[in-house]
Amino acid sequence: MLLPPRHRRAPPRRGGRRPRGGVADLASRLAGCLLLLALVAAAVLCLSSSSSRARSRRQHEEGGSGATPRVTIFSAPRLTPEGSQARQELAVRSWLALPGNVSVVLLGAHASSLAVAGRLGRRVTVDAAIDSSFTGTPFFHSMVARAQAASGSDICVLVDAEIILLPEIVNALAHLSKVDRDWFLVAMSRNVTEFHYQLADNGSHWVQADGKTVSFRKSREIPADKWASESSDRGMIVAWNSPNSPLHAGVLPSFLYGRGAHNWWLTHEVISSEMRLVFDASSLALGLYPLSFSSMHVTSSSKNYRLFADSWEYSVNRHLAAIYGSYCYRLPRRHSTLHKVVKQSEDYLFSKVDELTLSDFVISKGKAHGGGGSLWRNENICLSRHLHSSNLPHSLSMLLELAADNNRSVVLGVAGISYRDLLMSWACRLRQLRVTNFVVCALDHETYEFSVLQGLPVFRDPLSPKNVSFDDCHFGTKCFQQVTKVKSRIVLEILKLGYNVLLSDVDVYWFDNPMPFLYSLGPATFGAQSDEYNETGPINLPRRLNSGFYFARSDNSTITVMQMIVKHAADSGLSEQPSFYDVMCGKNGTNRISDDKCLEPYTNLTVVFLNRDLFPNGAYKGLWEKHDVLSACKELGCFIMHNNWINGRKKKLQRQMSTGLWDYDPTSRLCLQDWSDRGSFRRMSQINLFEDTDRK
Repeated sequence: MLLPPRHRRAPPRRGGRRPRGGVADLASRLAGCLLLLALVAAAVLCLSSSSSRARSRRQHEEGGSGATPRVTIFSAPRLTPEGSQARQELAVRSWLALPGNVSVVLLGAHASSLAVAGRLGRRVTVDAAIDSSFTGTPFFHSMVARAQAASGSDICVLVDAEIILLPEIVNALAHLSKVDRDWFLVAMSRNVTEFHYQLADNGSHWVQADGKTVSFRKSREIPADKWASESSDRGMIVAWNSPNSPLHAGVLPSFLYGRGAHNWWLTHEVISSEMRLVFDASSLALGLYPLSFSSMHVTSSSKNYRLFADSWEYSVNRHLAAIYGSYCYRLPRRHSTLHKVVKQSEDYLFSKVDELTLSDFVISKGKAHGGGGSLWRNENICLSRHLHSSNLPHSLSMLLELAADNNRSVVLGVAGISYRDLLMSWACRLRQLRVTNFVVCALDHETYEFSVLQGLPVFRDPLSPKNVSFDDCHFGTKCFQQVTKVKSRIVLEILKLGYNVLLSDVDVYWFDNPMPFLYSLGPATFGAQSDEYNETGPINLPRRLNSGFYFARSDNSTITVMQMIVKHAADSGLSEQPSFYDVMCGKNGTNRISDDKCLEPYTNLTVVFLNRDLFPNGAYKGLWEKHDVLSACKELGCFIMHNNWINGRKKKLQRQMSTGLWDYDPTSRLCLQDWSDRGSFRRMSQINLFEDTDRK
């Protein structure tokens, strides 16, 4: 490496006079030394640069890149028969074999994911804190939110659990990481009908069936006639930088992952929002799938599969894609942020897509174009603007069969549109406690449709009252009297079907699962919460039985008593709550046998008023007014605490949210997780108690 001419020292002219004096001679010698040092430094730098280029070439030949960004790959494995554990483990091994700083997060609570993580080491972790439907299907918006919350990652990748990623993806991501803008990459995986390679046990290299090592370059050189673009929604690979920055304007709907539409919808909205550059890298071979998704036909007699095979989950996704965002209404603007990525030799080139047409964009109903597969294709998504009840899992008997635990016990929640947010906070809490044996009775069609879209095991009661008030359906109102009578009637129906029922109002906060304790009360026993607020004295005095939390067994004595209660309530001008006490404990408490029990004389059904330290009501010991409600209840050993003894929906919401006993964000329609920004949610809730929340 030579110094530029303007920085070189001019040689002395021939015949010129030599400088005289010691100072001048010393200066001349020092200048010469400095020049020599500069030349040596330049030579070292040149050799270092040459060595670096050689090392870079070697890494590139092996599929790597010089300085790769920190990449986190997120995926949600699927259970059999829908997914193949062998293919999923091969895919994860291929991700770990990628060069650079790559880690993997498997989303969901499946035991198979934990087993894979245990076998493959510390770079694979499992995060179970993801919202899922009652069938076990994870929610796409929860997965994206979890990826967005990733710390210590420069780039997030979201990919199907069976897609093998090739080293080309690291090269592409490393190249894009130099772009000084927020960006979003999308690409189609490739189908390979003949893929005979496996990863060695340590995951460091590919081998053929005969054990012969195959280079990463060889994997990229699979003959072209064996490649086919996997143009289904599930075959898409998406990645983005700046995880803390939003992907698009607006809210991501509660799509069910792997059930179509969500990747198309998200890509469309990212382009339309123009908040990020969008790169279509479908011309690159970033990933492959050894079997076409479209040829995957599974057969199973399992009750889980019978539900999803009816395609209601696909109907939900098509419905959401049609009513949210602009997916079915308009194309992005002419000057969009979409660029196609192509590779020439070892360089990546971007070409801006200046104009989009209906024939080649997402809302097209045509098939993918040839030539390696166009990104834009859909499945007649925009024709599904309405949910059809015939495609939805609304049968009570079907839900009970699916939800019941080994003791044939279920938890029942009942809610109308006025308590929709309380319902979701209640359901989120049960999910966090791994309580899966719950079902929801919707009092109106709006709540029913909302619950379906939130993945709840919901059924509709056709006999429930109409015109349930949104803000005026609290204790003592006519609306309250009508709604409560629905609950006892539904409980009786479930008991007759042979299932035990824990009825829990949705304003009951659960600290722990009380079902094992309640079941241990034994047969011919009815356990109910006491509404007594005095800390001393009997807790089973007249009208002190709370019908918002009780456990009823499916036995003859309980069924008979419940029939008596339903009839008594139907003939009463009050709510069902007085009917429970009058039937079981007698008017004025004539059937009381102790300070916390009654004995119904005709059936010998024992009524146990539950210990208030374990099952406190809303007025007991002023717990709701404690500075640290959670610690106070933990000290008592509470299983649950009822948010009653307070009138009005808004006051209930305010009290429950202000104490931190709240687990749902209605703006994102996500359960609040450990990785959620609860501080931001609380600030929002103090301003707006969900009055303006979209009611779709």
